[in-house]
Amino acid sequence: MTLPMVVRDPRLPSRVRIHEVGARDGLQNEKGVVPTGVKAEFVHRLAASGLTTIEATSFVHPKWVPQLADAEDLFPLLAGLGDTVDLPVLVPNERGLDRALALGARHVAVFASATESFAKANLNRTVDEALAMFEPVVTRAKAERARVRGYLSMCFGDPWEGAVPEAQVVRVCRALIDMGCDELSLGDTVGVATPGQVASLLTALNTAGVPTDRIGVHFHDTYGQALSNTLTALRHGVTTVDASAGGLGGCPYAKSATGNLATEDLVWMLHGLGIDTGVDLSRLTATSGWMAEHLGRPSPSRTVRALSHQD
Repeated sequence: MTLPMVVRDPRLPSRVRIHEVGARDGLQNEKGVVPTGVKAEFVHRLAASGLTTIEATSFVHPKWVPQLADAEDLFPLLAGLGDTVDLPVLVPNERGLDRALALGARHVAVFASATESFAKANLNRTVDEALAMFEPVVTRAKAERARVRGYLSMCFGDPWEGAVPEAQVVRVCRALIDMGCDELSLGDTVGVATPGQVASLLTALNTAGVPTDRIGVHFHDTYGQALSNTLTALRHGVTTVDASAGGLGGCPYAKSATGNLATEDLVWMLHGLGIDTGVDLSRLTATSGWMAEHLGRPSPSRTVRALSHQD
């Protein structure tokens, strides 16, 4: 029997672009430093599975994220993928942008917060101070013809502040679009969102002039809601979904953040709905199993575990 069995829902998009974050967001919180060569092979294996957007690394100061201190060494090892795979990198400031552009990066991302508490914890700035820091980064990146993604954390709830007012999220999203971001990624950083919240926020963003085709979603699975939230976003017309191979990752500045939505779990659902991803699930599962061996623990992805058990 071929699994998953496919039942197409005509209300959903016919194709979804997966923004793979395993190599950056997935690995950044690992306590043991993953060798640069292993990271490079991870990205190459992810590309071989059919993923065409793979977030490679972050050009942050090594003191803040030691796991990604090898960005200058890693990025050149991925040069052979350049024509077929989009390799976004995170740049927190102009210095990070300089480093990324010098290595030929053509897609960068800035990382904002919808709440003051997380902005302070993550960037040591207020929300508005962080936006002011990002504005010249985005302007320069666009002048260099680079694509810019704006991440927004704590869109649905904050461990320090609790519920996040929808208008607060919309305001920061609008600011990121106005400064020139090509795409937004709405982050449920601690995994507290439920489908009603997702639908309401997407509607509010549309009302504020942010079109759905410039929105991606980034869900964590703390309360087991990541797939249901994703399905809600798809019903709204969203076609870009962030996910992490093997369910790797969390957030080093939000202790209640557990792993990202596992790419394999997402692909299983999408393929069952007849939605094209371009991903070979068996190759992706093998890649996540390979990385789990390097990390010395089983993959948290249910699909990886299920398919590996069948083997």
